[in-house]
Parts: sequence; structure tokens; C-alpha cells
Amino acid sequence: MDAGASHVGFVFFAKSPRNISPELVAELCKDIPSSVVKTGVFVNPEDSQLDRILTVAPLDLLQLHGSESPARVQEVKARFKRPVMKAIAVSGPDDMVRAKAYESSADMLLFDAKAPTELTDALPGGNGLAFDWQIIQAAEINLPWMLSGGLNMDNIADAIAISGAQMIDVSSGVESRPGLKDSAKIKAFMSKVNSL
Repeated sequence: MDAGASHVGFVFFAKSPRNISPELVAELCKDIPSSVVKTGVFVNPEDSQLDRILTVAPLDLLQLHGSESPARVQEVKARFKRPVMKAIAVSGPDDMVRAKAYESSADMLLFDAKAPTELTDALPGGNGLAFDWQIIQAAEINLPWMLSGGLNMDNIADAIAISGAQMIDVSSGVESRPGLKDSAKIKAFMSKVNSL
């Protein structure tokens, strides 16, 4: 947050190296200013999982990173009374067409790289892969959105220039190893973003 992030994300997905407990999130949130959006990242969550986590962790935004349908996004919003960001895995223009289906249910979209089928142990997101940002540039998007997927110091200027992104989501690009954030990398990355 010291580097100027508007959102901070907490991953609740057991297979991710970034998986965190709701109890630790509650502890960490004590030091996060109220102006920073505390985001929970979920993959096809059951209501029981969301109930359990939201009872403990003070999350402001729910990011759904699985195969949730527009109807499921609407259900989650209605039941848990929080805005929902739907992650869309992108590899081609057809994925942008699929994103349109969420315009009436999601509050925001996040565009991430679709993992190639040959990638073993691929996660629904957070694989450190980029995609062709021109796909977004050519699309008409009627919701606020974030760009994600393999962003780092070397490509962030091109990613923003090509996609037109106003908001970005970085994870693996500021880690010293999967799941371990590097404060120096975060500060350097944010400094570069703020200079663009």
C-alpha cells in the first residue's frame, strides 16, 4: 500500500502458491487503510466457502476467477452484498465476446491470459503469462476493467500503451518466488507505472 496500490488481493484457492487463510487476512487488514479495496480472489466458490471466509475476513470486493456463469455472478452479488469482479481468461477475440455476457451481472472485469492446454499444473490465473493486448484494444468494453497476466517491469509500459488499461493487476511480476512478494520489486514496479 505504501507504493500506492488502490487494491490488495488475497487468494483463497488451495492450489495456488498465494493461498492464504481468512484469519491471516483479518490480521493483515488491520494495517490496510480503508481507502484500499480489499479483494478476495476465488475460483468457483460454494456459498459455504464464501460464508466462512466473509465471516472472518473483511473483504470489500469479490473476484471470481473460475468458470462462474453470469447467473452465478449475480447470485454472489445478491447474497453477499459486495461488488463482484469477474476474471476473463483471454487468448483470442472470442473471449472478448464471452466477456460481454457479464456486463449485466459483474461490476468489473479482469482480463488475464488463458493458460495454454499444454501447460501442466496450470492455475485459473496467476501463471505469469501475458496475452496479445491488442485483443482488448479492439474490443468494446462497457464495464470498468483491469489488465492482468504476466505483467512486469519489462512489459508494463507496452501493456498499458497497447491495451489502453487504466487499472492493472500484478502478482508474479513482483515476486522473488511464487507466492512471496518482494517489496523492492513492488516499489519499482509502481514507480514505473506512476511515471507512465
